[in-house]
Amino acid sequence: MDKVFVEQMRVDLIAQKKEIMKSLMSESDDFNAIVTAKQPKDLADIASDDIDRNTLETLSANDVRRLRLIDSALSRIENERYGLCMRCNKKIPRERLEAIPYALMCIECKSTDERKNR
Repeated sequence: MDKVFVEQMRVDLIAQKKEIMKSLMSESDDFNAIVTAKQPKDLADIASDDIDRNTLETLSANDVRRLRLIDSALSRIENERYGLCMRCNKKIPRERLEAIPYALMCIECKSTDERKNR
């Protein structure tokens, strides 16, 4: 794979990782504010806080998942395996990596995987 392209993907992945870390820190602060609020609350406030808490937990879980995928992609770059499908070992098209820089599989293998998991 083109070294200039791989380096650009590495830079993009690191930038995405920083954004996610920043987002997780912000979500953590928001979560702590909800949990530690000491004001008396009525049922509507309690329900709203529960919804906020669940939303933050879901967002955090998605961010953590993306963070793991990014770390995996960065590791593959280090090991010179970036851009190779984890299943069939063929090259992942550049367009796919531009859209999803942490893609693990080519479109064909990913489609097959998704059909099996339905």
